[in-house]
Amino acid sequence: MTIAGTLFKYKEIEYASKSKAQQKAAGAALSAKRGETPKKELKGASKQMVESMSEKQLEEFASTKRKGKPEHASK
Repeated sequence: MTIAGTLFKYKEIEYASKSKAQQKAAGAALSAKRGETPKKELKGASKQMVESMSEKQLEEFASTKRKGKPEHASK
């Protein structure tokens, strides 16, 4: 495996959601980032995500597999 391949795999893991709630928040933030939803309608984590993450990061975060994920991440 090349170094570039290793970095790519690391990035996939870095932006993987840990719960269904995180995935939903990322989806809402992505919608606002694209202009499909007004930013003023965002609440909680999605409000912070839209400002702190790029569109590509939000796509990766929102598109992780849902199977086996808890509703909320443990603290």
